[in-house]
Amino acid sequence: MNFASDNTGPAHPKVIEAVLKANEGYALPYGADPFNELASARVREVFEAPDAAVYFVATGTAANALILATLTEPWQRIFCHEASHIEEDECGAPEFFGSGVKLTLIDGPDAKMDPNALRHSVASVGTKSVHNVQRGPVSITQVTECGAVHSLEEIGALTAVAHEFGLPVHMDGARFANAQVALGCSAADMTWRQGVDAVSFGGTKNGCMAVEAVVFFKPDHAWEFELRRKRSAQLWSKHRYLSAQMDAYLRDDLWLEMARSANAMGQKLADGLSNMSHADIKHTPDANMIFASLPRGAHRRAVNGGASYYMTHEALEGGHEIDPITCRLVTNWATTEEDVDCFLDLLS
Repeated sequence: MNFASDNTGPAHPKVIEAVLKANEGYALPYGADPFNELASARVREVFEAPDAAVYFVATGTAANALILATLTEPWQRIFCHEASHIEEDECGAPEFFGSGVKLTLIDGPDAKMDPNALRHSVASVGTKSVHNVQRGPVSITQVTECGAVHSLEEIGALTAVAHEFGLPVHMDGARFANAQVALGCSAADMTWRQGVDAVSFGGTKNGCMAVEAVVFFKPDHAWEFELRRKRSAQLWSKHRYLSAQMDAYLRDDLWLEMARSANAMGQKLADGLSNMSHADIKHTPDANMIFASLPRGAHRRAVNGGASYYMTHEALEGGHEIDPITCRLVTNWATTEEDVDCFLDLLS
């Protein structure tokens, strides 16, 4: 009953098998291996983007920070939601790798930027005075940090604002597969067809060991990104172990199969919580992440029964004064119906 994060789940056996297969014999380093060529081609095929520049890194933080550093000048700002992943969970990496870029935070429900609020914020930023931090890219987190999924219309509305002012758009897709499955669309539909310019395409949270794909739909920034990847120590010498993971991940739609399983268990969990009078779901649970408020006693039964998940820091630091307590529950591809049923039984 581990609902702490989809990062806690195991790598899929087919991913492990691919790494073992890649370990046989010798291969040229730094991405000159045949595995890299095959995996990059699979990514382009998934996104229906034959001219896209594709690169692999080991972490989502590296993917997001390096994409944004490539799209942003040091004197510019990045527009993102106040609860976006790059604001809440990257320890200042976008600012660091971007040589001091500024994050400008936008409000909106379920950690989705409100397009009107975004337009107001972008329009209010000066572009001519040397004293101002200039306009830069817009970043969208998909799935959001509250567990909601931007619809295609919502993505299109945000990119329309960005392009109105000539700004590029980055999508943080650490849970990209979960969002795509929830929407029932294609990868192309959720990205470049809606005006997204670059995406970090996650694998680690959805059954890989450690690999994220960086995709620029127009290869204008390819060389600069390659230099930034090397300079940030994200160009692996034994690169084949990254490529082999992504190849197995995309082969025979394994990535979608795992995301469907995670989402299904997330929906089962959300449905079970919705049927409890003492449970209150805080945000729209569109994919595999649920925020719920439960009485302290229910949490005690679950934890004592062996469940693992995160509760809000405020509640934990507040002693016995805060009741009920809000928690975050995340399912992954390996979560079983038995895990969910047992957990719900403990809570009720």
